[in-house]
Amino acid sequence: MTTKERILFVTGRLAELPLRDVLAGASGGTGWSWDVAVLGVSVAALLHTDLVARRLDPPEGFDRVVLPGWCQGDLETLGRALGMPVDRGPKDLYDLPEYLGVAGRRQESLETYSIEILAEINHASRLSDDELVSEAQRLVDSGADVIDLGMVPGEAWPGVETATRRLVESGFRVSIDSFDRSEVESALAGGAELVLSCDPSNVDWLSPLAATAGASVVAIPTMSAGLESLGPVLDRLADDGVDFRIDPILEPIGLGFASSLERFFEARRRWPRAEMMMGTGNVTELTEVDSAGVNMILAAICQELRVGSVLTTEVINWCRSSVMELDLARRLLHHSLERGVLPKHVDSGLVMLRDSSVRGEEAGTLEQLAAGLTDPNFRIFVEHSDRRGGVLHVMNRDGHWQHTDPYELFDTVLAETGLDLSSQHAFYLGYELAKARTALTLGKRYVQDEALNWGRLTEPEISAVHRRRLGEGQ
Repeated sequence: MTTKERILFVTGRLAELPLRDVLAGASGGTGWSWDVAVLGVSVAALLHTDLVARRLDPPEGFDRVVLPGWCQGDLETLGRALGMPVDRGPKDLYDLPEYLGVAGRRQESLETYSIEILAEINHASRLSDDELVSEAQRLVDSGADVIDLGMVPGEAWPGVETATRRLVESGFRVSIDSFDRSEVESALAGGAELVLSCDPSNVDWLSPLAATAGASVVAIPTMSAGLESLGPVLDRLADDGVDFRIDPILEPIGLGFASSLERFFEARRRWPRAEMMMGTGNVTELTEVDSAGVNMILAAICQELRVGSVLTTEVINWCRSSVMELDLARRLLHHSLERGVLPKHVDSGLVMLRDSSVRGEEAGTLEQLAAGLTDPNFRIFVEHSDRRGGVLHVMNRDGHWQHTDPYELFDTVLAETGLDLSSQHAFYLGYELAKARTALTLGKRYVQDEALNWGRLTEPEISAVHRRRLGEGQ
């Protein structure tokens, strides 16, 4: 018979009741049991491992200790002092079920994927070599595998060979997006490994050129002739020993989008073993909508059709994180298809506008919390409910105020308390109330002193408490 792991959760006085409620709901039928140790501070964010070492005397029989996510200090030193492992949990106690693996979400590494990302640098000829290297590095850091040099039609680029060689020598894989023979020749001489694109209009010179350089090409149909025009192109490339991938061309919504999807399915049926590519920009760049969901759907089509590479751009603002989005999407989709599971409850990095859940305090819990406050510091909460679409809460020892409008709420607090807030304190309340109002509007979880969760776009914040500590330490 397996013995249940016993976990001791450490917190401050104000979070004790919500923590017990969360743990009670999360622990049923699991392989662990729990208890809560409340130390002599009101707010868990004020805890430090040194203080925990002085005040915590763990009862017998526990296997590990879990501290609040805000608790600072060295866990190994504390673990040696307590005689058991010590972990730092999530900053938001409502994330504990997920942290403990009982919320339907498992921690997956998502290291493997099967789709290659080509990231285009638009109008590459207008950038200096240093700017090209910098932009290439940004795209690779976001997840790109190949840097595609996008030309400007009608503008000659005499420096394409030098720029390509500079990128290749800097460790980047490079493709050239041009139908101009001199540009393609120069890029191949500089070390480009892939040419976009090859069709009946240029196959006679491009195929032998690519064969000599050992480069691959992207084969595309003549749009007026459809996939029928690809046959002679593929035959010529095969005869010359040139590696190729087929791009049936994804069309913009309203200009043949559905028909172009059908071409991808038909191309896979005709050439079941051929490498394929999809250029996503005609949909993501030309559809005024946040790109994350669009990229996920297009990547899913590629994953299921075994389209092994995608070409993306980040020109218009709503597409500015497309490479990062595709990188996470390809990992999630590979995981999903490999295991035959839904791409759900694995990684929420692409949930950017709203949150996966708006777990949080309810009215009754907030009233209990307000009744236990004994200091003048303001706490801010968001109650998501059907009541007026949700409510903002501000509380301290002097009162508990509620409203949907942060301006009305702020004015009411000042009027009822008679406080003359310093500019610093007023700024802090205004900043936090603005975040809380955003969370209320979008259905996001709000935690005071913590950044709103925007998925992979989240920029962590240093809390006001820790900013003060940093200032005191200087």
